[in-house]
Amino acid sequence: MIETSWLRGQWTPRHQTNRTRGESLGRIVAVSIALLAVAAGSPGSVAAAAPGQDGNTFFEKNIRPILVERCYECHSKQSKKIRGGLSLDLKDGWVKGGDLGPSIEPGKPDTSLLIQAVRYDDEDLKMPPKGKLSEREVALLTEWVAMGAPDPRSGDAPTPAKTQIDAESGRSFWAFRAPVDPPVPVVRNTAWPRTALDRFLLAALEEKGLQPAPAADKRTLIRRATFDLIGLPPTPAEIEAFLADESPDAFAQVVDRLLASPHYGERWGRHWLDVARYADSNGLDENVAYGNSWRYRDYVVQAFNQDKPFSQFLREQLAGDLLPAEGDEATTHERSIATGFLSLGPKVLAEVDGVKMEMDIVDEQVDTVGRAFMGLTIGCARCHDHKFDPIATTDYYALAGIFRSTKTMETFEKVARWYEIPLATAQDRARLAEHAKRVSDQKAVIDALTRRANEQLQAASGAGFVLPKAPEPLYPQATKDELKRLRDALSQLEKSAPVMPAAMGVTEGTVADVPVHIRGSHLSLGEKVARRVPTVLASSDAPKFSASQSGRLEFARWLTDPAHPLTSRVMVNRLWRWHFGKGLVATPDNFGALGGRPTNPLLLDWLAQRFVESGWSIKAMHRIIMLSSTYKMSAAFDPKGGEVDPENLLHWRFSPRRLEAEAIRDALLTVSGTLDPTMGGSLLNVENRGYFFDHTSKDATNYNVPRRSVYLPVVRNHMYDAFDLFDYSEAGVTNGDRATTTVAPQALFMMNSTLVEQAARSLASDLLAPKLASDGDRIGRLYVRAFGRPPEPAEVARAGAFLDRFAQGIAASVPDAPERVLRTWQALCQALLASNEFVYIE
Repeated sequence: MIETSWLRGQWTPRHQTNRTRGESLGRIVAVSIALLAVAAGSPGSVAAAAPGQDGNTFFEKNIRPILVERCYECHSKQSKKIRGGLSLDLKDGWVKGGDLGPSIEPGKPDTSLLIQAVRYDDEDLKMPPKGKLSEREVALLTEWVAMGAPDPRSGDAPTPAKTQIDAESGRSFWAFRAPVDPPVPVVRNTAWPRTALDRFLLAALEEKGLQPAPAADKRTLIRRATFDLIGLPPTPAEIEAFLADESPDAFAQVVDRLLASPHYGERWGRHWLDVARYADSNGLDENVAYGNSWRYRDYVVQAFNQDKPFSQFLREQLAGDLLPAEGDEATTHERSIATGFLSLGPKVLAEVDGVKMEMDIVDEQVDTVGRAFMGLTIGCARCHDHKFDPIATTDYYALAGIFRSTKTMETFEKVARWYEIPLATAQDRARLAEHAKRVSDQKAVIDALTRRANEQLQAASGAGFVLPKAPEPLYPQATKDELKRLRDALSQLEKSAPVMPAAMGVTEGTVADVPVHIRGSHLSLGEKVARRVPTVLASSDAPKFSASQSGRLEFARWLTDPAHPLTSRVMVNRLWRWHFGKGLVATPDNFGALGGRPTNPLLLDWLAQRFVESGWSIKAMHRIIMLSSTYKMSAAFDPKGGEVDPENLLHWRFSPRRLEAEAIRDALLTVSGTLDPTMGGSLLNVENRGYFFDHTSKDATNYNVPRRSVYLPVVRNHMYDAFDLFDYSEAGVTNGDRATTTVAPQALFMMNSTLVEQAARSLASDLLAPKLASDGDRIGRLYVRAFGRPPEPAEVARAGAFLDRFAQGIAASVPDAPERVLRTWQALCQALLASNEFVYIE
């Protein structure tokens, strides 16, 4: 058990304090007050970059293109005259400022001259003078200044068309060298390691004079593993079964049971959805519903449950539509759905320049593929050679050609429409044909009635009668009533046409190489670049791209070559991060020069080799990691370890961590007995391509459903509050490393949200239903359900006293005795659910 120092946002091991476990009860009020103090912050505090994007990356991706395209003409060394004395092509330029002084106050967009100018706040200061930037461009500049205006530029501005990359020397960088299979280290403490993995970590610890923490107790271990693998708390029965199993492979059996659970795919599929920047809307402008993106989400969940080899998983997402046919319609559809990975990124659907929109979508795809599979920020080379990594602008456009040759959009005309893959089966087509026949039959009945009415009208009117163009007003009233009834029925029938299933995805487009876009602009084109892989990663057997296909399949196969220096390393590092809270490389989406260096490079390579040897099996890697002594360590604090390695980069103990937003919500539903385990499908209440917002700008999305959180809609730019509050992934970019913050509204949410109140009431009802011997028995059951452990005697006494005091306090306002008992237990349940111990694992 660990307690938190909320004011510092740091954790203190329980044995270092005089606190007892009983303090978890009722701490919520004190916690919220402390958190409010934290939230106030300092007057000069600066907003952080969005999760998944460091400041420099945010600048390269979003800010430099705006400066190049919209500002450099008048404010760079390349302009004929630097207007206003302000140069924006180097950081020193905006720091020094122009004739009016510094143009940016980092962290203070409202008082920065640059932001005032682009907002057109001042009649005498409007930039650019020829026309205001788009709302998105202004918002990006504002966000950049708010996060402190990070700017990696220094020295002379490069000439965009000239390549200055030395690929040969670049290959000496650790990430661009193929993984080796290192020898397992020799260690002094031979009794501790269970696996070769342990020896790599123990060798690093012994080198620093450190020792690993003692093993965690079995209750802690099963709670850790269960949340880790399925994102839910263990049941009391599962805990008791593990405690009773004294066999040497008891924990291995727990791991295998969890890996076989369908909930495993929901948990680990959600991790991958962060990387895939999954969402159910386009974001950026219209926030139109991606009504079929859920099919990709369900594909990911199923792929993890099936332990689909990661190499196959990757190939399907990049080129599932191009893989050799197996004659199985279901498999063909599954592979097409997988290409939703390339399609479901954010898009500006109202962009008036179709060519720019297309290249922006291509850029988003190149950037996502680079970060997700190679851990490289290739997108930074759109406007210029990469500032830090050996990736030339020509490398970028060589890859851009692959995705420009891929059809992602059906049309670029405003409002643009993305391409969707038809998934109708023979049964679906039969239903559609049957419906079409019913419509045709109904129309025939109407036509026959009209024809008879016309004949009767003609006969009754005589030989000289000429039937008017619109004879219906002359029909008898009974005929007109019958026609109205039949047409109303036809209208309802037509509205009930079965919707044919479809999926977001891509297919082959017009194959063509892409020229360099000078400064990233499609209006200024340079030399054409043949499709190929980045030069720094190319070898003698680099793939050759066909003139008749986009090259996605060749590219995907190259990425999954066992000798590729990045793919296996990047994925095992992601797995490590999702198990331990921090990767062996601390920046899982960036293995480049600005990224972190491996804390244990030999272990990283050893894991990468085992990954490939296992057939790219993710479940095999779980077993390697979780059956090690490293994973089974407790969170016990060691003063020497804290002094030598305060960030626990060497893993001398298990680092406690807070549950993610989804796990907190799912745990609340689970312990309260209200979780609906139904898997898959869509919870959107907006039709495909429909708008999430009406004229009131209110989003009517319903999140109050007891399904697992992975199935709740993800609306870009309008996230579910509970997700946003607990550091949910920023759905616009690849993010393999969620942040964990401590802010006051989190405590207020646990105190006041309907979700927590309903969970506490349901849990209280469950506890009161059985005929237990005493309140002490109920308190014991409550602790096991909430924390996975029985209460200590002091906690039982304190909870009993709380129940008595609370019941007395509400006696006057709640005269109904059964309701008063229920509310009293609800209050106790909520106190536990809002405690540190419920939302943290150790």
